[in-house]
Amino acid sequence: MVASLLLASSPRKTQVQTHMLAYDSKGSTLWTTMNNITTEATGAAAILLDSGNLVIRLPNGTDIWQSFHHPTDTILPNMSLQLSNNNNLSTHLVAWRAPDDPSTSDYSLGGDSSFQILVWNRTMPYWRRAALDGVLVFAMYQSKSGPIMSQTIVNRGGEFYLTYTVSDGSASMRMILHYTGMVKLLAWNSNSLSWDVFFERPGSSCDRYASCGPFGYCDATEAVATCKCLDGFESVGLDFSLGCQRKKEIRCGQGDSFITLLNMKTPDKFLYIRNRSFDQCAEECSRNCSCTAYAYANLSNLGVTVDQSRCLVWMGELVDTEKRGDGLGENLYLRIPSSSVNKKTGALKIALPVMASLLIIMCICLVWIRKSRG
Repeated sequence: MVASLLLASSPRKTQVQTHMLAYDSKGSTLWTTMNNITTEATGAAAILLDSGNLVIRLPNGTDIWQSFHHPTDTILPNMSLQLSNNNNLSTHLVAWRAPDDPSTSDYSLGGDSSFQILVWNRTMPYWRRAALDGVLVFAMYQSKSGPIMSQTIVNRGGEFYLTYTVSDGSASMRMILHYTGMVKLLAWNSNSLSWDVFFERPGSSCDRYASCGPFGYCDATEAVATCKCLDGFESVGLDFSLGCQRKKEIRCGQGDSFITLLNMKTPDKFLYIRNRSFDQCAEECSRNCSCTAYAYANLSNLGVTVDQSRCLVWMGELVDTEKRGDGLGENLYLRIPSSSVNKKTGALKIALPVMASLLIIMCICLVWIRKSRG
């Protein structure tokens, strides 16, 4: 493929139209910038920078177009993907249709106002990274050869961007939305002269969006990620396609409580409440019988948003939940009938004395045996 500048000349002046085209070997147009920006200047040039950014630059050094502002299926280090702006819009990556076909496929990647990163298959979510939880570095990935790629969210005048940076001296790296819908982080291997995949999502079958059904979760701490039911729930079917259901229904006003689930990827479809304390967040959920769970995060140290904290509450089903295996999850406070807690506490009260009694009996027997042999 080749890219060209379209020039329009007249006896008095030369107009440079920053309208770039890409052709295939047959001369058919595959892609265009569709900028339609015209400037009365000469010497405009298309320049590929060391960063990988293709810019259209005027003689005075002004860049009037750059590829970093128009991503296709790839993000390079120090390139930004706009998650939201003042108009609540975002920029999307769009996957190729096939390895040799750069036309758009059904898969796209973007963000939302809660700083969730999602991959869509047409209009249906395919994979999701949970909402911002108070960690400045959103994620960090390290390849086998050592390079580290960090993912952060930055605020530029009220517009939010996802950016990637790499460690000094690292090999060339990039993130791509593969034509299969996979998000892949790649590092260049100078020995094999190929791209090595050192991170990809979805990572397992139950890592895909809502694959464990309502009130089910993907347990990524297992050797093989497995669907399980949240505490107080049981599977509706054998394959989790229908998710899980409560073992005992909650009756409003008859006493219920919350248990803490550690290291969780928070579910989707939440109500986002800004600037609440932890106790206020808990109260938002506990006073509403329809609230099934809540999660809280302190955002004051991030400097990314004006919000000091983030309270998420869920009304109804919990979908796309995961127990993370990387230690980067957060606490999810799940509502359960108080009797469930009482049963566990009662069982523990019974089990501990029984175990203590058995231990004493074993010690007495050992002493008696040793004396008999002596």
